[in-house]
Amino acid sequence: MPWIHYHVSDNGKVKACCIANIPLGNVNENSFEEIWNGEPIQELRTKFLKGEIDKRCSGCYKLEEAGGKSIRQETYEKFPEVIPTEITVKEKPIYFDIRFSNVCNFRCRTCWHGASSKWFQDAKKLGRNLGEKAIINNINDFNQFISETGEALKGAKEIYFAGGEPLVTEEHYLLLDWLIENGITDLQLRYNTNFSILKFKEYDILEYWKQFEKVEVLGSVDATEKLGEIIRKEFNWELFLANREKIRSFENINFKLAPTISILNLAHLPQLYKTGIEKNIINTEDFYINILERPFYYNIKAFPIEKKRQIEEEFAVFYEWCNVNTIQSSVIESFKECIAFMNQEQLPEKYWTQFLKETSVMNELRGENIGLF
Repeated sequence: MPWIHYHVSDNGKVKACCIANIPLGNVNENSFEEIWNGEPIQELRTKFLKGEIDKRCSGCYKLEEAGGKSIRQETYEKFPEVIPTEITVKEKPIYFDIRFSNVCNFRCRTCWHGASSKWFQDAKKLGRNLGEKAIINNINDFNQFISETGEALKGAKEIYFAGGEPLVTEEHYLLLDWLIENGITDLQLRYNTNFSILKFKEYDILEYWKQFEKVEVLGSVDATEKLGEIIRKEFNWELFLANREKIRSFENINFKLAPTISILNLAHLPQLYKTGIEKNIINTEDFYINILERPFYYNIKAFPIEKKRQIEEEFAVFYEWCNVNTIQSSVIESFKECIAFMNQEQLPEKYWTQFLKETSVMNELRGENIGLF
């Protein structure tokens, strides 16, 4: 990925990807060239060309060992024409992942203030806030960022927007304006979004999306109805269904359900998928799974053994349903990847105890009862 991917993260740090904490520079302090062909990224490319393992990439390695597909593998499947052979890169990145800030309108249980401004008040009550401001900006000056990165963006094949929540982030719309003004619309826009707002201030996202060749929308929905609304606080199941209908006529938009898999929703996953098919929310193949690793008390490896066995039995029934309904093997495999990841190791019992404590704290804080255990 360090040959094709440019990821802007917290406080302007450019990292190797959104998972591994491998800093390559900072857009608020370094030029694009200093980052893209600087010493940190060159060292990483050298290591990868030698076939060496970087311990900071353990998240992907563990997922691959469990039989899952990592972001690294997905990226090179998406861009098979890229074959790294040299350390120095004369070309620009073709895949961008830009996180402008932590601005978000949800308080998902598995999230935190660093990734959601809406979490700020709850975080203060729990003593987990980062500073005294809700909004944490990653890019200090949008125009300066464009002046440094614009030439590279002109060659982009895909730009990925995630959160915070991109559809309530103004800089995201400013970037779309810049792309349209420069005639850069023959690329894919890819979103991880809670899909709760289609109009923000004076911006109408549907008016933007119709101007681009391809748009992939990954709807961040962890469960249906009430459970989904508790896991992702401020989520409204009926509003989500209504917004889904509003894009049905757009031929350039591909919509997928993209749950984050945690202790909170793994057992419900088959029901989410079946509901997605029954309500025509997605086509049978449009289900994208993201397995949470941290915090460990939400990691599905922390389930007690007896709970793991119970979930396996429930998934076996789901596989039978898939076979009867001729669901693609790739979908079944993605569910099996969750089970393989869950069984890859048994996390210490302290994390299950911590999960139960955290759930009790959040239930009391928000006046809810998630009612799972």
